[in-house]
Amino acid sequence: MRILLVEDEPSAAKILAKGLREDTYAVDVAADGEQALMQAYLNDYDLIILDVMLPRKNGFEVCRELRASGSAVPILMLTARDAVEDRIGGLDAGADDYLAKPFDFDELLARARALLRRGKTLHPESINIANLSVNLRARRVTRGGLELDLTAKEYALLEYLARRVDEVVGRADIAAHVWDESLDPFSKVIEVFIQRLRRKIDEGHAPKLIHTRRGEGYLLSAKGAGGDD
Repeated sequence: MRILLVEDEPSAAKILAKGLREDTYAVDVAADGEQALMQAYLNDYDLIILDVMLPRKNGFEVCRELRASGSAVPILMLTARDAVEDRIGGLDAGADDYLAKPFDFDELLARARALLRRGKTLHPESINIANLSVNLRARRVTRGGLELDLTAKEYALLEYLARRVDEVVGRADIAAHVWDESLDPFSKVIEVFIQRLRRKIDEGHAPKLIHTRRGEGYLLSAKGAGGDD
């Protein structure tokens, strides 16, 4: 899942981005409000983590402009100010949740997971396809009742496919949401990770769940690819 982190303090941005990436998220960073708006308009984010105290445009202004443009992306606002009126201001500007600094990073992750489950459409805690279960809260994957040992990036790819079950997902979408803007969507990296998931998820199991639509992308489905493999 792809997150835009908007934080003007370089050391804080570096620490938060590193922690989020270690927790499987693809992360882009913006250092001011105008840059945040530009990136949000250009890219399709699953979540925006937005600091309030920003140069050029503050977080309240960014949030209001995004909502005025019709954007429904979940927004988690961060601020060093914990006054009730600031929390109300953030929520009234269109934020979905609010976290005051200093905060525990595990709480940030929990709030991010909750907002991502909600997203633009409500997702259950677990997504089940045939006898495959993807637990979004625990980040635990089982097939036929047996737990699968996935790397962080393998899990991130599987979760993205699971959230769009029965849909063909193009390479550009996968590159943007599972990696970040630096990955070339025509790189062999995506194909390599799809092959790894096939070995771990489909070998020895029926039905096969990971399919390729040649020239279109990939899908996770118990119904088959409807064309290729």
